[in-house]
Amino acid sequence: MKDGKSVQFGDFRLDPGARLLHRGGRELHLSPKAFDLLSTLIAHRPAVVEKATLRDRLWPGTNVVDANLNNLASEIRSVLEDDAQEPRFVRTAHGVGYAFCAAATEIPTPDADGTADRQPRAWLSWNDRLFALDEADMTVGRDPACAIWIDVPGVSRRHAAIRRDAGGEPAGASSAVVEDLGSTNGTFVNGRRLRGPVTVTDGDSIQVGEATLTFRAPTPVDAPTKRIKRR
Repeated sequence: MKDGKSVQFGDFRLDPGARLLHRGGRELHLSPKAFDLLSTLIAHRPAVVEKATLRDRLWPGTNVVDANLNNLASEIRSVLEDDAQEPRFVRTAHGVGYAFCAAATEIPTPDADGTADRQPRAWLSWNDRLFALDEADMTVGRDPACAIWIDVPGVSRRHAAIRRDAGGEPAGASSAVVEDLGSTNGTFVNGRRLRGPVTVTDGDSIQVGEATLTFRAPTPVDAPTKRIKRR
């Protein structure tokens, strides 16, 4: 979330400039500091933001206890109908801080020529969770500090790394590069164990431990429409 851009996640839309949170066109209420906490977590997604950083951001120059942050996180979860035990939006990295764990898309703003930024994005999906990918390396693992936190049997603390590549073919398509980080049980793409970095495209499966993630990327807007045979 750069320069106060609005962000869409699930049915929700956050407009930091206007300090508004909407769901399906209906305005939702958050206290000022809860709104600031949510905005900060989204801006730093999917990284974990440490408690000390959040305290300095929300209560500069003031000593506050962790309970204040916990209360704000609970307020956000209540409004978003989130579950702390099975988070869709805000997860707790115990002893570290908080992270925004859902896919969030910045709403394009017109460029100087009046067109919108069409830079493709990409995600990993796992169960009912989505992880938005960046072009920087993102670590997959069991450590809560990992950008993509997968806490299931067989996953190493730092299991694999993945980064988005917007230069795929056809032009404008998104792909990603996956690499194992010396995990105990290995990383598999479409059933094959990685021996080095591998490129994945839309629909490819990535297995880490007992978790299978799916790489998803949008189809380029100028891609031809598939013809459907009808009887």
